[in-house]
Amino acid sequence: MAIVQVKDLIEAGVHFGHRASRWNPKMRPFIYGKRNLIHIIDLRETVRGLLRAYRYLAQLASKGSLILFVGTKRQAKEAVEREAGRGGMPYVSERWLGGTLTNYRTIRDRLKRLQELEAMWLPAGERPDKVDMTAYMKTMLNESGKFDLTKAPETATIRGYSKKMVAQLSRELTKITRNLQGIREMNRLPDAMIVVDPKREDIAVKEAQRMGVTTVALIDTDSDPDVVDLPIPGNDDSIRSIELILAKLADAVREGRAALPPEQQGGPRGRGPGGPGTPVGPTSPTAAPTSPVTTTGAANPKPAPAVVE
Repeated sequence: MAIVQVKDLIEAGVHFGHRASRWNPKMRPFIYGKRNLIHIIDLRETVRGLLRAYRYLAQLASKGSLILFVGTKRQAKEAVEREAGRGGMPYVSERWLGGTLTNYRTIRDRLKRLQELEAMWLPAGERPDKVDMTAYMKTMLNESGKFDLTKAPETATIRGYSKKMVAQLSRELTKITRNLQGIREMNRLPDAMIVVDPKREDIAVKEAQRMGVTTVALIDTDSDPDVVDLPIPGNDDSIRSIELILAKLADAVREGRAALPPEQQGGPRGRGPGGPGTPVGPTSPTAAPTSPVTTTGAANPKPAPAVVE
């Protein structure tokens, strides 16, 4: 059975590219034609790219590897959070902090600070590792989405601070939560990264290249396909298009994770192969395979990851 039907791609508007005046000439092999000054993407290339990405991600997930979902544009945020959660993988949907991959130890330090700030809202003697902190901290918010001191337990550490300090700590907690919530359980570098619009997420793509992380990207006609490993040509501005492609990629992750033993299917903490204690970086034993298999058809001419047919 086909991974996706061409009819579904057309209904989602995946075939609509950018205006012809904004195109990147390197996308020529992926373009079918032009209509009303808008480039039309060749859906055969979209299906081909999606098929290769699907097989690769399923293969990677079956080894217990981490796959990071990245999409910070307004149209992609909700879909990225939903599909990453469905696949049990980390995500970045708010803002890509420079150094998330290349300066990962500093990011971990900020996540430790997040845990410290959250622990202040717990009752005295309560251990954070025994509580679902994400759900618990949501109960501390008021109707406007801000932390409300009156909702904290009477024995919480935060109640011992002055009003000014509580406001300062709350702002710091809100900022760190907004930027790092999706990767709070990511205790090592990912082995692959799914990107929506690599032109917008250029810093993330450059960091992935530097750290040897394979990139799978939904890429429109205004982007450079050479900077990603597995391009999927398609409309990266349409919510329906983004949702359709990400849903298929999340299905691939779920399919791969289904092959893992039950004790290794616990989410992005890195249980099993490459879990705690595994060296950080592309030297990890679960790093993406890098066999020099050339992309078929009119796809990216650079070496692409090996895919089990």
